[in-house]
Amino acid sequence: MTEITTKAELRELLGEPLPRVVAKERVALHPRDRQWIAASPFVVLATCDAEGNCDASPKGDPAGFVRVLDDTTLAIPERPGNRRADGYLNILSNPHVGVIFLIPGRNETLRVNGRARLVREAPYFDDMRVKGHRPILAVEVAIEQIFFHCAKAFLRSDLWQPERWPQDTLPSQARLVKELMPTVTETVEQLEQYYGEEYRQRLY
Repeated sequence: MTEITTKAELRELLGEPLPRVVAKERVALHPRDRQWIAASPFVVLATCDAEGNCDASPKGDPAGFVRVLDDTTLAIPERPGNRRADGYLNILSNPHVGVIFLIPGRNETLRVNGRARLVREAPYFDDMRVKGHRPILAVEVAIEQIFFHCAKAFLRSDLWQPERWPQDTLPSQARLVKELMPTVTETVEQLEQYYGEEYRQRLY
């Protein structure tokens, strides 16, 4: 095994990025960025605490759920979840975050890096209602870097090609919980009910 330990070694292996790849970074939203955000129903929020422990958390809602507050600020709503708050605890000790915006069927992604803060109340919360429910809190992100990422990862993975999707090769969520958490007392049948339609009723 040969480990890469220096920037020079990495560049020797990967080469230098094309000038247009370097130049694509921006520090404020372009109208096309706003369009992309308005069409995105799903993001991944990456965080890291002061000790370097990382977390990446998916966030989803109807398309356009991430609110553009101005040319350099975004707000991501929080809905009822599992209450672990791993990413939010990270933000309290280290505000640096990364966000990836996905649109189903599109192979490109929009990437945002910046500094975040947690907000428990703001006037725009009323505009983030879904099914009558306001967000629990919001993550405000002050943009420091924004750019579109190329499609290669999605093309290689065939992510949006249904014919390439695995068909029932993994256990259900209920069975995974039962197998991985021996202390869970509910039966598989009870867990299947919990993660079924009943689960969808608790989204908001």
